[in-house]
Amino acid sequence: MVFSFLFILILSLCVLCVSVSSAARFNELFHPYWAPDHFTVDGQTVNMKLDKFSGAGFSSKSKYMFGKVNIQIKLVEGDSAGTVTAFYMSSDGPKHHEFDFEFLGNTTGEPYLVQTNVYVNGVGNREQRLKLWFDPTKDFHSYSILWNRNQVVFMVDETPIRVHTNLEHKGIPFPKGQAMSVYSSIWNADDWATQGGRVKTDWTHGPFVASYRGFEIDGCVCQTTMADSYNMRRCTSGDGWWDRPTLSGLNLHQTHQLMWVRANHMIYDYCTDTARFPKVPIECEHHRHH
Repeated sequence: MVFSFLFILILSLCVLCVSVSSAARFNELFHPYWAPDHFTVDGQTVNMKLDKFSGAGFSSKSKYMFGKVNIQIKLVEGDSAGTVTAFYMSSDGPKHHEFDFEFLGNTTGEPYLVQTNVYVNGVGNREQRLKLWFDPTKDFHSYSILWNRNQVVFMVDETPIRVHTNLEHKGIPFPKGQAMSVYSSIWNADDWATQGGRVKTDWTHGPFVASYRGFEIDGCVCQTTMADSYNMRRCTSGDGWWDRPTLSGLNLHQTHQLMWVRANHMIYDYCTDTARFPKVPIECEHHRHH
């Protein structure tokens, strides 16, 4: 009798732990940096809304150099035209590095577009866009960024959708050596987000809510009082799991997954945009042959 009571008590405590884990994990890792009154917590879910008064955003409490960040997101349902929900990593300053997921809203029934971008030393213009193979508004899906000395990998439900490879041996700068924070935000971008800005945000369908759970950051935490060079040495000592040789590139299965995504779901790649880039960017030559 006592045993069964204890078992039920432990079980109920475990359920309680699960129900508060996402919110507790959010508070441990992140804090709102924009419009904290636009956040609500519903069990395991953290909700962030955009209305006609303001967007909202949160950022990590720590900075990192190499590792993996993962968040599960359920995007704005229904008519999300004009809105952008972003999940990204970024360092500070005019010559910053940045890895972007941007989810471009659309009119009801039209697919969400996912735009990724990589900034190196303050320069972006490396956009790729794809249509997802599921409806990202119906359920939570995981979006991840893996970053080490060899590559930056963007993943959706652990399927790689983009790889930015270190080509420093060819004289191409690679994003490293700067501590990066993790961010997410939702805002009105109807000047460009949906069909090139032709479709505007319909505020009668607001507020627009993005929901989050499953917050995970497994990386090298930077000491912000120390110089980037010190953190770079510390975070590339070889002790971190991100330095494993198996993570220096995609494995065969991941390579096939990426080929499938590019063949079936990519709708824009800066590498093939000859109007913008009459001369093919050097890193694209590498990706074309791999």
